[in-house]
Order: sequence, then C-alpha cells, then structure tokens
Amino acid sequence: MNNNPYGLRAGLLGQAQAILNDRYHSELETIRRKIELDIIDPKLVVWPTPPGSDDIIAEANKLYKFVCTK
Repeated sequence: MNNNPYGLRAGLLGQAQAILNDRYHSELETIRRKIELDIIDPKLVVWPTPPGSDDIIAEANKLYKFVCTK
C-alpha cells in the first residue's frame, strides 16, 4: 500500500472489494450446495446480489475508520 492518501484509498477500496466478492461467492456456493443436497428448492432461492460501488465504498469506509482508530 502506498503511503500517500491516494494510495491508501486505492488499497482500502481493493481490500473492500475483495472482502465483499469473497462474501458474495461464499453465499453463492452455499446456496448451490444446498440445492445439490435438496435442502432448499431452487425455485424459492433468493440469490445474493453482487456488490456494487456503493457497497464497496461503504466497506472501505469501515476499514478506513478502523485504520484511523488508535
């Protein structure tokens, strides 16, 4: 991560995107596995929504607040 403000922001956005993408894919895999095992009916599944820009920015803000706390 770069030591200037732009590098910090870019790094936090990248981390936030990775966190949310991992969460999204984990939820997808869980649902798919439950369908394979006939635990849930595929017609009734509420599929997760991929993270959007606003979600990524919100997650990056959470990470930034953590970085700023002592």
